[in-house]
Amino acid sequence: MANHKSALKRVRSDETKRLRNKYQHKTTRNAVRKLRELSKKKEAEKLLPTVVAMLDKLAKNNVIHKNKAANLKSSLQIHVNSL
Repeated sequence: MANHKSALKRVRSDETKRLRNKYQHKTTRNAVRKLRELSKKKEAEKLLPTVVAMLDKLAKNNVIHKNKAANLKSSLQIHVNSL
């Protein structure tokens, strides 16, 4: 276990960040799943910008790789266009 005051603080802050990243990642995955299940184009077009913003935020914070975010956004846009 860490002995220095700064190391102890780092352990606490790392745990907080880990939980936040885990929550945001799971929420985004559920939103992507929900968007893929939609069959009405109006609803999908309404939800798409929100999901894209969530993916961009995860990529910005290095929770997911930027190329993975780009691939997901592209496939979701194709899905919405095909409805």
